[in-house]
Order: sequence, then C-alpha cells, then structure tokens
Amino acid sequence: NLGEFKMLIFVILLLGYIVILGGNSMIIFVVLSDPKLSSPMFFFLCNLSLVDMAYTTTTVPNMLSGLVTGVSTISVQGCFLQMFVFIMLSVTGRATLTVMAYDRYVAICSPLHYSSIMTLPVRLLLVVGAWAFGTACTLPAICLGSRRYYCGANVVKHGWCDPASVRRLVCGDTLTDNIVSLTFGVVAMLTTGVLILTSYILIGLSIFRMGVGERLKAFKTCAAHLTVVTISYSAAFTFTYIKGLLSFALSCFDLSVWIVVFQVRIIVSVLYSALTPFLNPLIYSLRNNELRESIGRMLRKLGLTDVSKLPTATFSETCT
Repeated sequence: NLGEFKMLIFVILLLGYIVILGGNSMIIFVVLSDPKLSSPMFFFLCNLSLVDMAYTTTTVPNMLSGLVTGVSTISVQGCFLQMFVFIMLSVTGRATLTVMAYDRYVAICSPLHYSSIMTLPVRLLLVVGAWAFGTACTLPAICLGSRRYYCGANVVKHGWCDPASVRRLVCGDTLTDNIVSLTFGVVAMLTTGVLILTSYILIGLSIFRMGVGERLKAFKTCAAHLTVVTISYSAAFTFTYIKGLLSFALSCFDLSVWIVVFQVRIIVSVLYSALTPFLNPLIYSLRNNELRESIGRMLRKLGLTDVSKLPTATFSETCT
C-alpha cells in the first residue's frame, strides 16, 4: 500500500544498504590488510561488521526486489530460515558488543596483562560464544513455530518474516509460542545489557582512581564502543516502547486508523533494523584514530587521496 512512495522507499533502502555493505566491507578489508590493526579490538570489530552485513542482507535484498517487481513471495522453508538467521544475527550482534565491552574492561583495568589475557584462542572462544549464544536464544522459538499448523491466509503483514506476524497465521493457540519468544528475547536483552553495564561500572570505578591524563586516555579508549552501545540499546528500548503504543492504538481505533498504524509499525521496524548496521562503520571510522589512519593509507595506495589531507581525529583507542 505504499503507492507513489514505493520508489522513494526503494531508493532510501538501496542507498542505506550500499552504505552498510560498503562501510563494513571497508572495515573488514582494512583490518585484515593492515598489520598495525592486529589488536583484539579490531578482531572483534571485524566480527561485528560481518554480523551487520549478514544481518541486513537477510532482509533488505528481498524487500528491494519486492518493491521493484511488485512480487513479494517466499517459501515456507525460506520464511523460517530468514526468521532464524535474522533473529540469531540480531542477538549475536549484541553478544559481540558484550565481548567488546569485556575487551575494553581488560584494556583499561588490566593494561599490563592485556596481551596475555586476550590471546588468539581466547578471542576465538569469545566470538564462538557470541554466535552460540545467538543460536541458543533463537532456536527454541523457531523450532516451536515451525511445528505449528498454518491454514487460511498466507500473507505475512510485514517487510520480512517477523515472528509475531507469522504467528498470526497459526491455526490454534499460540500462547506457548508467545511465552517462549518473549522469554528468550528478555534473556538475550538483559544478559547482554547487564554484562555491558557491569563492564562499564567496573571501568568507571577504575577510571575514578586514575589521574586526569589517564582518565582522558581511558575515555578515548571506550568512546566509539560506548557510542555504539548507547545508540543500539536506546533505539531498542525506544522501538519497543513505540511498538507498545502502536499495539495499543491497534486495539482502540477503527479499521482505517488500524491500517495506518499497522503500516507505521512496519516502517519503524525496517528503520530500526537498519539503524545500527548503518551507524557502526561511520562511528568507528570517525572516532578511531588508528582506523582512520589505516583507511588513509589504503586510499593513498590506491591513489585516491593524500593521507596528509585527512582531518585530524579527535578520538583515539590506544590500549597501552
């Protein structure tokens, strides 16, 4: 029902998707090709960029195709696969931010032991743990939903196979599905949120005992990650609040208002899902001096710019 706004939405989604793929690909390429970016922080940043790229690729290309062709179809198996990968990557992204918070904690609170603690096996274990956590929080609800009987309407009223939207097509009681989905969603959000908050509380206590110069250096170390975490969780809670208001509106107004509110809810969901992957490369590129310098060196090698002309960064994330 987008009408004349269909192409506008298509252009916005396409440009955003190009920025997400380009920005995160650039971070991965620069980190892998520059030996100076071999610290654990950039190892985790690479994983976060990979998660963001896969996360948006799960949904955006299919939406772009539907906007152009006017045909938005997906098989039942493809729908549940999309649902699983989308939710799993969403949780994995937050788990990766949690791992990065632990990395910042070790860098600031135990700088002399940083290299001995954050060894390659430990880094790999933390990344595998983040992916395993995302999978464990997603599988129960998806497996339960895939065993339900679906009949009648076969239209998912959303931009992708959203669990709540697919659940409306079930012929039968979905109370158990709702409880399982909500439980694991709360576990994923609270577990990662509490661990990140705990890391920064300990960092804050450690910074409080430092001198002015060391405090500034520690703050610069956490600036980019703290910005990403703040935006990610603020957007998540804001989105949840908006969804609650819209759900209330759906139950209180007539059919015409119901249709408008429902469409607004879908648009808000699409914007939220692309927000963090869109901002992550921009924030880390602007607030990380080492990454900026590496990008400048890469562009200079390609003959595209002179690194000396790049603006001086105001933030640094040196650990030692």
